[in-house]
Amino acid sequence: MAKVLHIESSPRKDRSSSIAVARQFLEVYQAKNPNDKVETLDLWAANLPRFDGSTVEAKYAILNGQPHTQEQRNAWQAVVKLAEHFKSADKYLFSLPMWNFGIPYVLKHYIDVLVQPGLTFSYTPGEGYKGLVTGRAAAAVYARGGDYSAGTGAEGYDKQSDYLRAILGFIGLTDVRQVFVEPTIAGGQEMKEKAIAAAKDQATKLAQVF
Repeated sequence: MAKVLHIESSPRKDRSSSIAVARQFLEVYQAKNPNDKVETLDLWAANLPRFDGSTVEAKYAILNGQPHTQEQRNAWQAVVKLAEHFKSADKYLFSLPMWNFGIPYVLKHYIDVLVQPGLTFSYTPGEGYKGLVTGRAAAAVYARGGDYSAGTGAEGYDKQSDYLRAILGFIGLTDVRQVFVEPTIAGGQEMKEKAIAAAKDQATKLAQVF
């Protein structure tokens, strides 16, 4: 039995295109894999730890090979708990809208807590940086108001999928399968409906082999 962790980062819920396509993916996946567990982490409802004060000092203590103070140790436990929860999954599904050509700040907050030395990556002079979250499948559903696909002339503005692929690759998730829902605004309602339908069809096919 595998565990799929769906990391949901749109606050629009039932009006969200990324969530609608992600739900289609999960429905098909669960029908094909009824014994697998699916958990959705709504980042807007999650109590994400702040990354300041004793928490950030705890990180620098690790980087500098220094022991934690008791205050730092207590603060770091929230980071460890979040990372261990993430690593408890066998497969990942991310669903996210594009905000200002990038990702929602709540997802960036989650990533900034998650990507930590000794938890999701390591570093040695001999090996350099090494991702610690390896051998797991990942998929992402990206929704965007405009069309940023190759050949549109706007692809250079896509800092959404570029960033997510890069940071996931850094921690070891090097094969991220992608579904794009675009455009959801620029082409009007009819174009939006066609984009969602096409993305759901792609998500259906991907879920069957995920």
